[in-house]
Amino acid sequence: MSYLREARRVIDTEIAGLEALRSRLDRTFNQAVRAMVGTIEQGGKIVIAGVGKSGNIGRKIAATLTSTGTTSVLLDPVDAGHGDLGIVRDGDLVVFLSYSGESEELVHLLPAVKRFDVGVLAITGEPESTLGRASDWCLDVSVPREACPFNLAPTASTTATLVMGDALAMAVLKARGFKREDFARYHPSGAIGRALLSRVGDIMRSGDRNPTVEQTASVKEALFVMSGARAGCVSVTDRKGRLTGILTDGDVRRLLTEGEGGLMKSLRKVMTSNPIRIQSDALAVEALRLFNAKPIDDLIVVNERNEPIGLIDSQDLPRMKMM
Repeated sequence: MSYLREARRVIDTEIAGLEALRSRLDRTFNQAVRAMVGTIEQGGKIVIAGVGKSGNIGRKIAATLTSTGTTSVLLDPVDAGHGDLGIVRDGDLVVFLSYSGESEELVHLLPAVKRFDVGVLAITGEPESTLGRASDWCLDVSVPREACPFNLAPTASTTATLVMGDALAMAVLKARGFKREDFARYHPSGAIGRALLSRVGDIMRSGDRNPTVEQTASVKEALFVMSGARAGCVSVTDRKGRLTGILTDGDVRRLLTEGEGGLMKSLRKVMTSNPIRIQSDALAVEALRLFNAKPIDDLIVVNERNEPIGLIDSQDLPRMKMM
């Protein structure tokens, strides 16, 4: 057996399922998004219910919604009959996940849910099923076939359900005007949150670790300052302390090939003028963008007077869990 051939067959099957899903999207999707947005804006929440593999997918959908500002919880249909139905409140929207639309646990839960003043959205592969017909909105996630060679194990169908959940979450995110800063509020402990909430001044090297030399100094003098700070560059300033250039360890290595003469050159003659810089009050994510967009290893931090007050070395970012 060629395992690669099998892997490609599975992936192709799942891609075909997603293409079918994409082609069927219609105004019902818009209606579902508007219903979800309305629910949240009126103080309600999204309740996801599913069993088995659908329950596992539901957990991820609920987590994605919640992390992007749309309050969502997972309701176990079995536990719902033993008190967990208390999760549901008037004004909520309940999402049933069932590929067959006939999952016994969900069908039994449906009448109890209907006693509340809630909206019901079914995500199913059988729109004419019990759940599909009983819902206010039904999104069809049927696929041509499962990736399972016996067309039995939920594979392409669960992928389609997961992707539909992602599509809903992202559409609701846009509709509600959810911003990058909002995302950071919900992820304060992760790398994303650190990058979005931290300021450049919080992560920069400063004081003795921020090597600065006046442009009239020699390369040799700058090298001593750079080495003392254990940095890969030195900020070059004019007599008033304003940033005019940068000298990197790469520049120094090239000048060393010229012997003593290269080391005695004035920084004004060999520095890179007008280097890339960033303000100390900028968000750390802006520094990340500069490192990704520009061929630099060091980023100089300046204040409002264009004085170099700090330095960010790209090697510091992983240690700070910023990337």
